[in-house]
Amino acid sequence: MAVMEEQRVRGPGPSQWWRYGPPWWHRTDDAEPPAPRWPWRSTVLLTAFVLIGSHFAAHEQIHRVPLNGYARVLLVVASGLLLWRQRYPAFVAFGTAATTLLYLGAGYPYGPVFLAVAVACFSAIVAGRRWAAWVSMGMLWAGHALVALWLYRWLPPAGDQSANIGQEIVVATWVVAIVAVSELARVRREQWARERADRAQAARRRADEERLRIARELHDVLAHSISVINVQAGVGLALLDSDPEQAREALTTIKAASKEALGEVRQVLDTLRAPGAAPRAPAPGLDRLPELVEQAAGAGLAVEVEGTAPRLAPGADLAAFRIVQEALTNVVRHSGSRHARVRLEHDAGTLRLRIDDDGPATGADAGGSGNGLAGMRERAGALGGTIEAGPRPDGGFRVLAVLPLQAKAKEDDR
Repeated sequence: MAVMEEQRVRGPGPSQWWRYGPPWWHRTDDAEPPAPRWPWRSTVLLTAFVLIGSHFAAHEQIHRVPLNGYARVLLVVASGLLLWRQRYPAFVAFGTAATTLLYLGAGYPYGPVFLAVAVACFSAIVAGRRWAAWVSMGMLWAGHALVALWLYRWLPPAGDQSANIGQEIVVATWVVAIVAVSELARVRREQWARERADRAQAARRRADEERLRIARELHDVLAHSISVINVQAGVGLALLDSDPEQAREALTTIKAASKEALGEVRQVLDTLRAPGAAPRAPAPGLDRLPELVEQAAGAGLAVEVEGTAPRLAPGADLAAFRIVQEALTNVVRHSGSRHARVRLEHDAGTLRLRIDDDGPATGADAGGSGNGLAGMRERAGALGGTIEAGPRPDGGFRVLAVLPLQAKAKEDDR
């Protein structure tokens, strides 16, 4: 379910790309980080571009030292170091800067050799080696300024003239621009990583909530139906010889209860087979309270209902029905009383469900202290309501659920 949600969020289009990052950066958080790749294709293309571009740039800079074998070796080294930029970003940043500085100090023509330095700086910053990128770019600019303003007298080409401060400011501006773009890319990549982690965590949380909902539904359906089946099976066995007709009625009740349980279980499991699809049958609500009373009567429990239920949203209606169902199931399983009362009261803001039995409690787990009571609290809490359950002062047991009617508006807004 988390994977499906992740795929749904990643819609196509430039806005999605900018918001969530390139598709190839996505991976599940549980997966091991992939080993750094060898970017040989981009390195070969960039090396060819640098060599060809420098060749053409040399024709326009006749006052510089012509390209020779040594110059081409320096160009290949500066560009070829980029093959290791994902594994050793700091080393590549310093290596390209130092090689480019040697190239310029030898008097060779200016050209696209600076592109290798820019790519190395970008890779180092994105990889988190910011200090290496800043120091290497600062070293390159300082070395270039030293050569252009002072060492040009002793370095080739012969007769070279000093550069002015304005030219060095332009070079410094380009250095700062390269570093700034790299920093922007780093910040954006970290934002993408945080957003992907948040979305993955939200998807896992929704999956956990869905699993909890399904488990709660299955518990409520099966606990109630199996309790009825268990009681009726005992009645049938006891009366099989003495009262076959009564035993037949017990078996009929078992058949009806099991059929209804199978139908509700199938409805719950359908949500797993087709996530997001509309249910084939409406979820049960308080309008089925008479059926619940009839099932309880089949289990030997007489239920008296007082009051009428207001119109509720589907989620609140289902929660109210399950709370009453679980409370009556606990009476059948854990109480010696064969009589229970269900009272429904509501005003402008709340619905109050009160389920009482006269006791006494039977069994070690009397009082419904297991998963059923926890499930009731979770259902009420999800709607902003409360559950109070405990022995009554005059004997017996009481479950009081208070559910806000405003939950309808909240559900409609989702």
